Amino acid sequence: MSAELTVLSAKKLAQLIRERKVSPVEVVAAHLRRIAHLNPKLNAIVTLAEDAPERARAAEAAIMRGDKVGPLHGVPVTVKDTIETKNLLTTAGSKLLSSHLPGEDAPTVALLKDAGAIILGKTNVPEMAIPYECDNLIFGRTNNPFDQTKTAGGSSGGEAAAIAACLSPAGLGSDLSGSIRVPAHFCGIVGLKPTTGRIKPSGHLPPTAGAFSDGAVIGPMARKVEDLSLLLGILSESEMTASCELAGSQVGIYLNDEDVPVTNETQRAINMAASALSEAGLIVIEERPPCIERAIDLWPTLFSRAAAIQLREFYRGQEDKAGTVARSVLASSEGNELPSLEAVSNAVTERDGLRGKLSQWMKRTPLIIAPVGAAPAFAHGARRVDVDGKSISVFRAFGYSRAANVLGFSSVVIPVGRSSEGLPIGVQLIGRPFEEETLLSAASIIEEAGGGWTPPPEVKL
Repeated sequence: MSAELTVLSAKKLAQLIRERKVSPVEVVAAHLRRIAHLNPKLNAIVTLAEDAPERARAAEAAIMRGDKVGPLHGVPVTVKDTIETKNLLTTAGSKLLSSHLPGEDAPTVALLKDAGAIILGKTNVPEMAIPYECDNLIFGRTNNPFDQTKTAGGSSGGEAAAIAACLSPAGLGSDLSGSIRVPAHFCGIVGLKPTTGRIKPSGHLPPTAGAFSDGAVIGPMARKVEDLSLLLGILSESEMTASCELAGSQVGIYLNDEDVPVTNETQRAINMAASALSEAGLIVIEERPPCIERAIDLWPTLFSRAAAIQLREFYRGQEDKAGTVARSVLASSEGNELPSLEAVSNAVTERDGLRGKLSQWMKRTPLIIAPVGAAPAFAHGARRVDVDGKSISVFRAFGYSRAANVLGFSSVVIPVGRSSEGLPIGVQLIGRPFEEETLLSAASIIEEAGGGWTPPPEVKL
């Protein structure tokens, strides 16, 4: 029963706890045993919450007293190491924060706790959440549970690896350039980038204020779409409808842009997802959604200047404590490589125009199927990926995920297929702003047709 508990969804665990069929103590203990067994190989969870067993005992006592409990009562979750947790180490992968103990929880963490969740620990990130690979000078790198020679992605890679390997049923990630969805794709789980502004992004390191407030979000990650819905309702403090009627709705497909081809297996996964929606009564159209490629191109202009300046201020006078990637960004901030203020202003104006055009198109086609990236997980340290003989930079190869950040739309990733190497392949669904219920209903259709999450080889059930 212990091993079985770690495979269950957060929603199912919460139900069993409420029905007194399992105790929070059993559930937390089972996950701690799984962590002890697998985490040394994966390095997904970097800080354990020592009070988790105590909180589990308190949760069990509340159930036995018949207290009114929240929707996640007694359920363990994990939190990305860029999201502040009271009195629990939060480093953002930076040596400058290696002993940082926040005095309060981020609003999202507080909402999870209010719902009864038990924080198990913090999950690994790249330094200051910069690249698509989790590696930093404090904790080292995170390995993909499907192939330890491959990355789990970034910047929410530790969270994705932990959930995929059943160290945690669900948790919190954050996303400015695909940082929830790329790791979900690499590790074969589901991840939601909510509409910008639906979930409070404060309490994040680095801060999500200023220019980042237009694209950065905190969002849920899990193995089941039902858990994304559960967590979204909690995190957005809103009622979630059980499902939406989608029959007759149109779905567009965005596949190969001009510069970034995708692998044949990725294309098959897109076709499988489209077929699942078609069989459910949705209408898949061949018309190419407008503006997406241009939106992807605007990402560096909109966000790179702010990121470089923010990093420069953070490390000022202590640049020697920055890691390789952070030093590279710092070097760019000292030269003429950054977009000018005029270029940023023009990009904001253009972005707003693109958002209006795509919103108009999506009035009749509310969903778009797209890749997350050109390929599945790449080898540790890789700077480029090869697709059909074409070498593409890692940053550009996963640009498919950045359009939703630029435009502020909602987007979810669902596992659909595997590569010839056995690596997961996720499919991205993009939806209209503040219509996550529609998005997640469509994701559930794809999940059911494609089988959803399957355990990595290391997870022995």
